[in-house]
Amino acid sequence: MALIVQKYGGTSVGTIERIKNVADRVIRTQREGSQVVVVVSAMAGKTDELIGLANEITRTPDPREMDVLLATGEQVSIALLSMALKEKGVEARSYLGGQAGIITDDAFGKARIQSIAAEAIKRDLDAGRVVVVAGFQGIDEQNNITTLGRGGSDTTAVALAAALKADICEIYTDVEGVFTTDPNVYRKARKIEKISYEEMLEMSSMGAKVLQIRSVEFAKKYNVVLHVRSSFTDEPGTIVCQEDEEMEDVLVSGVTYNKNEAKITIKNLPDRPGIAARIFSEIGKANIVVDMIIQTPSTQGGHANLTFTVPIGDYEQTLKITEKLARELDAGDVVGYEDIAKISIIGVGMRSHTNIASKMFEALANEGINIMMISTSEIKISCLIEQKYTELAVRALHDAFELDKPPREDT
Repeated sequence: MALIVQKYGGTSVGTIERIKNVADRVIRTQREGSQVVVVVSAMAGKTDELIGLANEITRTPDPREMDVLLATGEQVSIALLSMALKEKGVEARSYLGGQAGIITDDAFGKARIQSIAAEAIKRDLDAGRVVVVAGFQGIDEQNNITTLGRGGSDTTAVALAAALKADICEIYTDVEGVFTTDPNVYRKARKIEKISYEEMLEMSSMGAKVLQIRSVEFAKKYNVVLHVRSSFTDEPGTIVCQEDEEMEDVLVSGVTYNKNEAKITIKNLPDRPGIAARIFSEIGKANIVVDMIIQTPSTQGGHANLTFTVPIGDYEQTLKITEKLARELDAGDVVGYEDIAKISIIGVGMRSHTNIASKMFEALANEGINIMMISTSEIKISCLIEQKYTELAVRALHDAFELDKPPREDT
């Protein structure tokens, strides 16, 4: 008997009618001979509604109490789905994150899963029940409710699939799979049938919103096969799995963009060992993720200009930290810039093909798009550009690498 973990996002359970449709899909899976664990998000819009309520009380909600509040969204979803399953004659049992044995650290709002004690879930599965688990949440060692951050339900689903040694983890969403770029930006975007963990990690980190990056990290570490598909059709979606030889034949698999970044520059920073470590250590202590980094010589001898990017949501806090450090280190001005976007091309084929970077830069230059910063990895090239050129850059790169064509035509 196969064990399948299915995750349904907020739009998939956004109304009572959609919850009933999810119940029908779950029942069909079980009747095909599989044990089923279902992970659900809060109903669409519910989390934002709860955040709004908190902000009516205070501009700076206590992190612990905020997690207690936000976790109620998923509690509603799991109860309603379990009721829908029982109404249709299928035994089901709902679990909050803590009841499911999901233990996290104590970083409220950004908690990371430490372990999962899934014995209770296994007993229910063996008894023939469908188990419905609240995504996005767990408990720390002091039994405080914690949340995993935006997109955390994906992480819950994959972590449970790993703990239960599931045969596959199906991520149901409002799109049909992973596309070569955002279909809302370019009509030529094509659904990808199969993509490697490495490519999906890069796409998620570079702005693709289909899968949360931590969920892909879990899948890669524990070799959990993912199937990203739509909850509104029966069409197959995109398989995320280990890299194979066919994937290397494709130069570029996708183009991603991210408008949710900000750039900070510290001018005339003393150029001596330990300075960069001091700066990024302080930023890291605030649980802020730094992405692109570049250091250039300053016009003032013995000094340098240090530029880096952070998520837009962490911009104000990072600015305060860097301004304080600049004063302590006797550096120059700190300059922030928010109207930027990061555009990236991704593909495992980059390991074995040449001239990809020049082709990317040429495509952007032909559209008059200036590049502010560049970062690379084995399978990715990212450029920082002015935000107003984002959609134009996406289309230009998609056309340059002919991503609308099926893989066989690319090779």
